[in-house]
Amino acid sequence: MTNKKFEDVLEEINFANPNQVKKELWNVEGVLRGRLNQKFKFDTRPILKLKDGQVGKQGSFVTKADKVVFEYKNKWVIVDIEELHKYIKDNKRTTVEVKELLDKLEWNIVLDK
Repeated sequence: MTNKKFEDVLEEINFANPNQVKKELWNVEGVLRGRLNQKFKFDTRPILKLKDGQVGKQGSFVTKADKVVFEYKNKWVIVDIEELHKYIKDNKRTTVEVKELLDKLEWNIVLDK
C-alpha cells in the first residue's frame, strides 16, 4: 500500500478551510498534473462504513466541489459531480456503485497511486 496523498498529483493547490469543508463539502482545490489545465475543487472525504452498514460516501446536491474522489488501496477514481448528480436524478437513485459510475458516466479518471 502506498502513502501517496491525492494532493501529490495536484498543482496550484489550495486547501479548504474548516467552514468550507463543512458547508461547501470540498477539501482541496488544484490542477490535476499532466491531465487537466483547469483548477477544480475536489471532495476527497474518505470512504466510510455508513449507518445502513454499506461502505461508501454520502453526498449532497449543495456541494461546491467539482469532482469527487474515491480513494482505493492503489488508485483514485475521480468523477464529475455535475454528471453524477444528473445521473442520480435521471435514474431516481439514492445509491450507486463506483463500477456503475465508471460504466455509465462519460467524465471520469482513474489514477494509479
